[in-house]
Amino acid sequence: MATYGDPFQEMDRLFGSYAGNARQAGGLPMDLFRAGDHYVLAMDLPGVDPGTIDVSVEDRTLTIRAERTQRSGDDTQWLVRERPTGTFARQLTVGRGLSLDQLSASYADGVLSLTIPVTEEAKPRKIEVAHSASTTAIGQGSEERHTIEG
Repeated sequence: MATYGDPFQEMDRLFGSYAGNARQAGGLPMDLFRAGDHYVLAMDLPGVDPGTIDVSVEDRTLTIRAERTQRSGDDTQWLVRERPTGTFARQLTVGRGLSLDQLSASYADGVLSLTIPVTEEAKPRKIEVAHSASTTAIGQGSEERHTIEG
């Protein structure tokens, strides 16, 4: 029996559903999709200093960290303060089949984008089925004989 293996299947188990809200995801909502022979992960990081973004890989764990600093000053008087500040981190355990050593990252307009190629072994490929001429001989009674020549 053939099954489809999703290299990000652990994410759902560890962090709730893909459609979960930002609070469940630790304040780092993301989208994940496959486009051809690579995966793209887009994570919202508005108001984050790009110099604080850290993406690292250890074994099969992808860690994303970023920091949003609090605006402060001696004359600051907060009226409403709903935007979270501090260090945010998210760890994703990925399965085999991804080239984590070839991961690339970019940050634009408050969105961190990671592109993760699929390994050659995990890419879909067509297997050609060889065939040869065969003859079938039917004997007497209900016995059936097959001769396969190769």
